Amino acid sequence: MADLLVVLVTGFVVIAAATVVGPRLGVAAPLLLVAVGVAASFLPVFASVEIDPELILAGVLPPLLYSSAVSMPAMNFRREFGAISGLSVILVVATALLLGVFFQLVLPDLGFAWGVALGAVISPTDAVATSIVKQTSVSKRVVAMLDGESLLNDATALVLLRTAIVATAASFSFWGALGTFAYSVVVALVIGLVVGWANLTVRRRVTDSTVNTVISFAVPFVASLPASAVGASGLVAAVVAGLVTGFRAPRELSPQNRLSDTQNWRTVELVLEGAVFLTMGLQIKSIVVDVQEDHSGVAPALLIAVGALVLTIVVRAAYVAPLLRVLSARARHAEAMQPQVQGMQQRIESEGAGGSFAELNRRGRSDPRQLEAGTRTPSQRTLDQFTRRVTQGLADIEYFLRQPLGWRDGTAVVWAGMRGAVTVAAAQTLPEDTPQRPVLVLVAFAVAALSLLLQGGTIGPLLRRLSPPVDEAAQHAHDESERTKIFELMRTSADTVPGPDPRTVDRSTEGFDASMAHTLAMLAAQREALLDARDNGLFDADVLADALANLDASEIAIELRGRLAD
Repeated sequence: MADLLVVLVTGFVVIAAATVVGPRLGVAAPLLLVAVGVAASFLPVFASVEIDPELILAGVLPPLLYSSAVSMPAMNFRREFGAISGLSVILVVATALLLGVFFQLVLPDLGFAWGVALGAVISPTDAVATSIVKQTSVSKRVVAMLDGESLLNDATALVLLRTAIVATAASFSFWGALGTFAYSVVVALVIGLVVGWANLTVRRRVTDSTVNTVISFAVPFVASLPASAVGASGLVAAVVAGLVTGFRAPRELSPQNRLSDTQNWRTVELVLEGAVFLTMGLQIKSIVVDVQEDHSGVAPALLIAVGALVLTIVVRAAYVAPLLRVLSARARHAEAMQPQVQGMQQRIESEGAGGSFAELNRRGRSDPRQLEAGTRTPSQRTLDQFTRRVTQGLADIEYFLRQPLGWRDGTAVVWAGMRGAVTVAAAQTLPEDTPQRPVLVLVAFAVAALSLLLQGGTIGPLLRRLSPPVDEAAQHAHDESERTKIFELMRTSADTVPGPDPRTVDRSTEGFDASMAHTLAMLAAQREALLDARDNGLFDADVLADALANLDASEIAIELRGRLAD
């Protein structure tokens, strides 16, 4: 027991030290942790350490992905969902199939199905590995795409891995595989939505911040475990629960509870991410020993890993290049539509939504019966939804035009596709009767390690070299313009709150309570206005998050002063 405690304490210290020292040395902390883990694997104390891969896949990934989903701006996720879904599904499947052909050619007697299984292990980028990218100057759109990709591609890869393993023992059915994937995602989506809703329903009734945060620690497992038990993707369920929580929490949970969540989950993320990379390094010796005992040779496996890594980068580049062209065409189409949408919004502001809604309906209907149905007076709810869609659509157009994607961004997306501990853990779930299993596990580990070393070690300098000079004055002017609009919105919303009765505003306790209640009501109105603006995508996500954080800080300070007065 004492030895275990020493190992845990040492691990905490190493994680903290790597986080502090890494940036000062110009080396990403995950790379330092992998190096420390590799060195530690040769110590006698770790000679017999065996790490259950399910501990990573079922115990570490759900909370990490849940936390990332909670903190991800939902509007950016929606805007980039087309790119995210392609990177998470189409690219993963294509990479796994091409790697399957490659492994079938270079590994004798392996077979295509087992090659696809190993390809599925290697194909997904790692959610933890992409944390390296966030420390660079890459654009916010690239960060949104990479974050979204890393949230969802693990599920695609694991379903594909399971399907390939089944195909080794039975005939492969494309429609059967497609049905399995659809079932896995749809059921996980439903479970995640239910858990996310139930999470907020329960926690908004719990006023103790500590208890509230403890409940939040259970949420990713409450979502992932039932989903896995019914054959769905536990990771997708955890991600969906996180997205629901992150989107609705500012309206449902108190500032104190959300502040406690944020601080404690950041600590959990730091520890779990560090532990993932340390355990990845710790497994190197045992994996190499297994290959040597199997008389397969380490050098050939490393050469195969190099080839596989090069192939993954080439396939990713071949996919991202046309993706950028599609996104550019989408931006051009949006630019062409901008005057029409602006005119529609101006008409709504001057005449109301009814005229624009009726005109749009007439354009989309050619059948006389449809035209007659289109003349019916829409409900106020329908008009409100129409107004919101117009506002949101115009904000989306401005978002795409303000942040166009070029070849530099494409290079960042390609080079940021690093593999990590998920690849190593998934490889170790291959059945014991897998042909040349030790070699396959070593290949997967080598791809992950080389990816982190090559891509993770060079992406910072690469992006700094590729990034165009930043017009700091223009960026500052844009941020100031955003803040000015936000402050104006906050002032307008605060003016809608009636002031306290002048007869109660005095130095008495009742006067203080009345003044505090008025201030809290203004803060609530301002928060509601900012959240409506967030849902419509009217402001930059980071600037808006700062404004909401300031509101939370003000409310917490006022409530603390109220406790002192009591």
